[in-house]
Amino acid sequence: MVKKIFMLLLATLMCPALYAIPDTSRVALLVIDIQDFYFPGGKSELVNPLPAAKNAALLVEYFRSHQLPVIYVKHQSAEQEEINEMVKPLADEPIFTKTEVNCFVGTQLYDYLVGQQISKLVICGMQTHLCVEAAVRAASDYGFKVTLIHDACATRDVKWGNTTIPANMVHLSTLSTLQNYARILSTEECLKANP
Repeated sequence: MVKKIFMLLLATLMCPALYAIPDTSRVALLVIDIQDFYFPGGKSELVNPLPAAKNAALLVEYFRSHQLPVIYVKHQSAEQEEINEMVKPLADEPIFTKTEVNCFVGTQLYDYLVGQQISKLVICGMQTHLCVEAAVRAASDYGFKVTLIHDACATRDVKWGNTTIPANMVHLSTLSTLQNYARILSTEECLKANP
């Protein structure tokens, strides 16, 4: 009996999704890893990062103009780790630096969002099939209502064995999966919907 209680307590502590995020209707923009190393000439250049970043910049502008929080995540790197100028954070906008794919691991992001009474996240960034996907899944599992902006994300070609999967197919297949975790909109649709 004691063992069962201990296991239940352990599972409760390890699964924050058991605690529903109260629906405050407070929304924030989460900008994931739009960093210099993903742009032309960077060490990890993506396919078409510029159109994605331009759309992300439109989202940033909208959220700022409506006094809505903009939150940044960046991946720690030895070089070119700066957030790209197109979406450069303001001095008072929080930046969470991560070392893992999932931006909730090893950062205070979850605690910050809960402390700010944020219950809805609009997510954009790079790379679609890695850090963006991990953020969407984790946020949904934690109980946040998530909207993913598909044309404000970018990724790369990937290889499996001798097969190269083109970036657009990687992007689309990831979106196909993530529709189970988030509402997926274009930048235009999001701005018209008043996130």
